[in-house]
Amino acid sequence: MIKLTFSLKYFLLTIFIFFVEVLIATVFKNIFFVRAYLGDVIVVMLLYTFFKSFLIIKNNQNLILGIFILSCVIEFAQYFNIADKLGFQPGSIMYIVVGNSFSWIDIACYAAGCLVLLALNKIKL
Repeated sequence: MIKLTFSLKYFLLTIFIFFVEVLIATVFKNIFFVRAYLGDVIVVMLLYTFFKSFLIIKNNQNLILGIFILSCVIEFAQYFNIADKLGFQPGSIMYIVVGNSFSWIDIACYAAGCLVLLALNKIKL
């Protein structure tokens, strides 16, 4: 069951994680591990807090699974150069958000982020 709501706590977390992602993409872009892996682990957490900002979802495990599936769909779309096919210009915000290169490692990072979310939900943080 899903209900609309507004959670200031999750909204503020979303903003914080978004700024962390912006820092990773700009300030820390030359630190390979952070840019290539940590950003992908954190992005699923960004999606989780964003959805939790506006929705009451009884089963957080289903939400986390849905986020993982969404992340995989976007990653597989990159395999087919979806950003180019949608007409996004290289370097544009949408081109960066959608991405332009498929990687199995990215999927592993999304899975790792989802596992962290599951663990945090188990300990109720």
